[in-house]
Amino acid sequence: MQVEERVIELIEEKIADRPDLFIVSVRFLNNGVLEILMDGDQGIAIDDCVQISRHVGFHLEEEDVVDRAYRLEVSSPGLDSALTLNRQYHKNIGRKVAIKLTDGTQKEGVLLAVTSEAIEILEKVKEKRKKAVEVETQLLFPQIKETKVLISFK
Repeated sequence: MQVEERVIELIEEKIADRPDLFIVSVRFLNNGVLEILMDGDQGIAIDDCVQISRHVGFHLEEEDVVDRAYRLEVSSPGLDSALTLNRQYHKNIGRKVAIKLTDGTQKEGVLLAVTSEAIEILEKVKEKRKKAVEVETQLLFPQIKETKVLISFK
């Protein structure tokens, strides 16, 4: 069994009673960092990350799963991290997002809806010599290269 697979099992054990929490990613990086990114439908508290870290760390040591030195890091994705899971899109409905498409174009708008196949945004479209109008645009996931939440400090 690979380290990442065992870590996922351990996290799922720990959060079994917390359906609001979910795993974003688990990666064992070449520099010896075992990176666990967690999130929640209403965000994730530092205490939740600490509890997950203790649970995973204890069991990895107890079972001697990792055969080299490593550093365990449990955190939530940063503000500048791209959305990767459908559940992350759902959590950000109503927020402004920046989207890079696979054809190289970019779009910005308020995330209105998410399905398993697509997202819908409300974007401002300005044509030459006309006033900007708001248009609902549907984007299929295969068209999307990256989506990031835009943070407003207004």
